[in-house]
Amino acid sequence: MDIIITVVDREGQAHKLEAPTDMAMNLMEVCKAYELPVEGTCGGMAMCASCQCYVLSDHELQERTPDEEAMLSEAFHVQENSRLGCQIPMEEKLEGLKVELAPE
Repeated sequence: MDIIITVVDREGQAHKLEAPTDMAMNLMEVCKAYELPVEGTCGGMAMCASCQCYVLSDHELQERTPDEEAMLSEAFHVQENSRLGCQIPMEEKLEGLKVELAPE
């Protein structure tokens, strides 16, 4: 099953994306599949912050892992709603998720 999520790029443009929930993809991988400017330098291991985003919608996400907390504590432009896209698995309950890419 696919869900629809919205990703706001760094120019403020909103992109509605179809994200499969049956392929074990995360938000970073979905953004890369649509060629949005998300680096994902570390390959989704929570070792860089190049996929940092701000969660704008009121979805309940999994708690931040210690690795994600540590990475965000060193990243730039971190806000209360900052998450690493690679740590947000695509699940049916995230239908309508809205995020904004953090500045580079």
